[in-house]
Amino acid sequence: MIRLSEKYQGLAELTLERRTDGQLWASGDDWAKPVRVHRCFPWSEPGRFLSLRDDDGEVALVGGLDELDDPSRRVLESAIAEAGFVLEVTRIMNVEEEVEIRTWEVETRQGPRIFQTRLDDWPTTVPGGGIVIRDVAGDLYHVADPTGLDGKSRKWLWAFVD
Repeated sequence: MIRLSEKYQGLAELTLERRTDGQLWASGDDWAKPVRVHRCFPWSEPGRFLSLRDDDGEVALVGGLDELDDPSRRVLESAIAEAGFVLEVTRIMNVEEEVEIRTWEVETRQGPRIFQTRLDDWPTTVPGGGIVIRDVAGDLYHVADPTGLDGKSRKWLWAFVD
């Protein structure tokens, strides 16, 4: 199932390509636009339910990679790998609130990180377990097992989980 947004329904099949500007482009018969890929849940099926979005919202929802022609599928697989980078939080050292911003200092499996979230953006419990924190740049930080964190990390995390 490939579902185009209302604006693009009735147009030709969806084609995806990586253009010389480095961006992922979605196109049909008489339209083309740069898009970003966002994986929808469940995370256990990374090749399913992929939302292609531009600055105005969703352009298309791709139910599965097998629904695309081979060139489009290869391009989308590459974009998923780029967009699918999720940092695994193993420890929270500090969280400071400033004007409109919350700064997190964490340890991840990939190394130490400092990132920022908006004050009104809260960590989210996700299906299948764990908690996800999305920073202002759109990067994802996943706490797979919140109860497995050390005591200080759990205090920091639970202070912000609603």
